[in-house]
Amino acid sequence: MPEDVLRDAPSYTPRAHELTDLELILSGAYAPLTGFLGRADLTELRRRGRLADGTSWPAPVTLEVPAELAAGLDPQDAARRTVVLADPEGAPIAALDVTDVWPTRDGVAGVAGPVRRIGDGGHGPFMRLRRTPEEVRALLPPGRVLGVVADRPLHRPQLAQIAHAARTLAAHLLILVPVSEPGPDGLPPEALVRAVFAARDRMPPATIVAVPLTARGDEIRDALLRARVAGAYGVTHLLSTGDALSGAGVKLLVPRELAYDNRDGQWRWRDDIPERSRRVALTTAEIDDLLDRGFPLPEWHTPPAVAKELVRVRPPRRHRGLVVFFTGLSGSGKSTIARNLADMLRETGDRTITLLDGDVVRRELSAGLGFSRADRDRNVRRIGWVAAEVGRHRGMAVACPIAPYAAARKAARRMAATAGAGFVLVHVATPIEVCEQRDRKGLYAKARAGQLRGMTGVDDPYEAPTDAELVVDTSTMAVDEAVDAVYQYLIESGWVEPRLA
Repeated sequence: MPEDVLRDAPSYTPRAHELTDLELILSGAYAPLTGFLGRADLTELRRRGRLADGTSWPAPVTLEVPAELAAGLDPQDAARRTVVLADPEGAPIAALDVTDVWPTRDGVAGVAGPVRRIGDGGHGPFMRLRRTPEEVRALLPPGRVLGVVADRPLHRPQLAQIAHAARTLAAHLLILVPVSEPGPDGLPPEALVRAVFAARDRMPPATIVAVPLTARGDEIRDALLRARVAGAYGVTHLLSTGDALSGAGVKLLVPRELAYDNRDGQWRWRDDIPERSRRVALTTAEIDDLLDRGFPLPEWHTPPAVAKELVRVRPPRRHRGLVVFFTGLSGSGKSTIARNLADMLRETGDRTITLLDGDVVRRELSAGLGFSRADRDRNVRRIGWVAAEVGRHRGMAVACPIAPYAAARKAARRMAATAGAGFVLVHVATPIEVCEQRDRKGLYAKARAGQLRGMTGVDDPYEAPTDAELVVDTSTMAVDEAVDAVYQYLIESGWVEPRLA
């Protein structure tokens, strides 16, 4: 790639699902696509399920950019039609040669055009497993190929389904492991890969490939695109746990429900086993509960090697990182409760405790930020990121910003989950009338007098949480009672062990 393109072209980091689509385009997994779709293709896709040139294609693959960036692009001007697409760290991934630009919604525009790879091809755990479809097809034996998208660990019921399908079809097994984001079970991608490898001796001979797949919240679209990707990798039959959708010439198999037969320790079709002799597969919630409480996963359900990997990444809650995130109006008492809780937790010595007080963070981490909605969100995201990193290393972060907006709080929760840490949201729901009576900093008085703008609860909204694990109100309970309520919740939910004295 010429250096002047990297120097002169604007750079943009797409959203997570767009980065996934970019990688699939570049690898050839979305063949025949060579770039993001434009308006002509999208119109024909909606009308006929085909691209403008008549090629069959299952779902839109698009890219959106800020309107300010789009305003500087001109498909007719060679000097103004290139955009460098970068990863979240700013490293260039590809160059997009823009052929179409159009407004999609306020402040956002769609852009289309072919992409070409630049940079070193990426980094991350298990890069050796990220083979292109062409490389994988060259490794596969002739004949049928059974594909499995392993977005969850493979327990004995799934392994039995896979073995039965592979045996019935006389097919080679190809395991596609999504590695773009935590899976439905919340496992980091690298942990999911390890869990799949731990089950390898329980499945037929298999080729394992790491594939950048992500969920977009549209099950039908996701299934269609996954079938297309599987077909690109050489899959002829795809073992599905969802609806039987067709795509890319791949036949989708919907398995029958299995159960464990207590009489001989085998997994069989559920209807073939008397009810008194069968055990049904554990649900995801039941597996999570056993891991959270530190109980072993039963061997009849989970191979020991898989269980070992799951315990490594999801230890009992009392040994796992945690973010305790307080939110509430200024003067609600959240900082006092947070400080006292942090002191109480330090007494146990079980974990390192990091207190992220709103005022201290504003001074040390977010100096220079104002109180606009964008700056408030940025402040909360910074707190959420630091707290998640504390949790990633099995520490406990206690944060107490005002955090008035639901979207920013959800982002903090998401960051903690991505780091493998727990997240407990505590809403200190002290009424604003009580907060104003306290007004230790004189902020409400200044806001009422018009001397201060953007005061939460006065001329800026506070979006009360609907997803808080715990609600306390210091107008009806003493601070010590509120601290004890939070502490007892952490004990009862398994995050901490009681103090000895």
